[in-house]
This record gives sequence, C-alpha cells and structure tokens, in this order.
Amino acid sequence: MKEYKFTINGNKYNVEILSVEDQTIKVEVNGSPYNVEVDREIKQTKTPTLVRSVVVPSTDQSVPVKTAKTGNIKSPLPGTILDIFVKVGDKVTIGQKILMLEAMKMENNIESDKAGTVTEIKISKGSAVMEGDILIVIGE
Repeated sequence: MKEYKFTINGNKYNVEILSVEDQTIKVEVNGSPYNVEVDREIKQTKTPTLVRSVVVPSTDQSVPVKTAKTGNIKSPLPGTILDIFVKVGDKVTIGQKILMLEAMKMENNIESDKAGTVTEIKISKGSAVMEGDILIVIGE
C-alpha cells in the first residue's frame, strides 16, 4: 500500500502499510510484520470521482441539426488548428470536412453540421483554441 521512512531517536525504520481492516493495521517494519491495533476505526480514503463538465456543443443550434442553415462552428475541445479546408465564400454542406484540429496528440476532423456559405474564419493554421471557441461562421 504505502511506504514510509522514519527516523526515531537516530534509528531508521522502513515502514510499509500492508492492509487496514477496521481497527487493525498490518505493517512491516524493516522486514518484520506487525499487527497494530488502534482505538478507533480507520476509514479508507476513496479515490475521488472525476466529474466532467458538460461539453460545449459544437455549434449554436436553435433548430434541429439537419435543417440548420447558419451559425457558428465551435471547437469541441482544446487544441491546435492543423489545417483549414475551406475559405470565405465557399459553400459547405452538412458533414463536409472543414478543418483539422490536433487535440491530445490526435488529429480530429471537424465537420460542418450546417449548410451554407462560409462568411468568416476566426482562426488560422497553427492557432491554439479552447473548447467552445468560435472557429468558423456559416451564413446563407
């Protein structure tokens, strides 16, 4: 479980906690096993549970995705823009690959969930982006 090094009155001790059950702790001190009883129950600390925040949607949606015509394409996670496959004025369709984002050493294709014309590109190749940052604006 855990190992500790103690120096008591100039003597060095290597102490390893082997197990904890109710009020008995099994330890090994310099290779010799011991059962230690304590006057109260020892509660094991639990591993904390990580709670992930709600992921920001990839786009602003006020209508269902299939019929969305305009809006913003947002970054689904933090990373670096590796490549942009569209330019201002290009027509895009739903599902079209519009850029590549590197996040956690993986390349992620970002696809449009809107159909329309690219009206603004707010990032450039090599830009660092955070989750939820607006990357591309699509208009009619």
